[in-house]
Amino acid sequence: MSLVSSRTRLATLSALTALGAFASIGTATASSPQLNGSWAPFDRCPVDAPAMLATDGLDQSPQCVSSSSVSGSIKLGNTTVVTGRTNLQIGVIQNADGTSSVVAPPAGSIIADSATVPGGLLGLMCPSDIPFITDICRQLSDAKLNKITATMESVGTPSDFDQIAGVLTDMPIVAIPVRIHLENPFLGSNCYIGSKANPIILRPSNKTAPDFAVERSNGDGSPNEEGDMSRLNLLGSTQVDTTFAVPGASGCGLGLGLVNGAVNLKTGLPSAAGRNSLTLNNTQTYLTGLYAPGVVAPDAGKVLSQNWHSAVK
Repeated sequence: MSLVSSRTRLATLSALTALGAFASIGTATASSPQLNGSWAPFDRCPVDAPAMLATDGLDQSPQCVSSSSVSGSIKLGNTTVVTGRTNLQIGVIQNADGTSSVVAPPAGSIIADSATVPGGLLGLMCPSDIPFITDICRQLSDAKLNKITATMESVGTPSDFDQIAGVLTDMPIVAIPVRIHLENPFLGSNCYIGSKANPIILRPSNKTAPDFAVERSNGDGSPNEEGDMSRLNLLGSTQVDTTFAVPGASGCGLGLGLVNGAVNLKTGLPSAAGRNSLTLNNTQTYLTGLYAPGVVAPDAGKVLSQNWHSAVK
């Protein structure tokens, strides 16, 4: 039997479902391989990261997590954005003492469909009493110039990871530092809500509990009820966070910050905790790992990596 209990593994999977919440808006691309069978959701798992490869299967066990959703919303101050398809993938190292740590893929954990800010630049900062902003507002009849897209980016390592909270409701599961990149020709390339130094800290929790099931497979992902791999499926949960504060915008206006004040005034930023919210609907989350990592000690991480590569189509 695995040295990591079923309760711990289930808790971890539910917890990482919440991590999908911070992939809620934006657009990103990544080149990923296609994987066979049960490995299919984990095409960006960082199985070759040194920390994952170093796990022995006794004191530490490596796992892969993939969490996705097709819809949701995020409210920042006075602005609400409807979100599209999202996907989060990370590696998880489970420690024998019940703690765990997160490993991100080399190119980052988040991939998400593009989201458009309602009303575009007109809605974000017009009308304005500032002459410079007024001149911009006059030019926004062109839909392309008015459109704003938003991308949420992680800007640090998640913390306060609580496995038990992952199977419960109304308890913070993990703290996730993020910033939001606003993109529009008039905003320049460095317009952000939140920053590396002053990020938005999301602490999602389960509003509804997910349904779950367990399946087994061979190392290459092919079905086998007695296979060396196990996968937990947690499906259908809704997760929320209403506790986070949102800093003001920075760097908006051709890198000079000339538009920061207009953006903040119109959107109600900075916005204190309790005035913002995040909802992620119908999350589909999967966790996979070695069924009995202790059997292959001290090479659990290496074996997991070999299995992942064997599943690449």
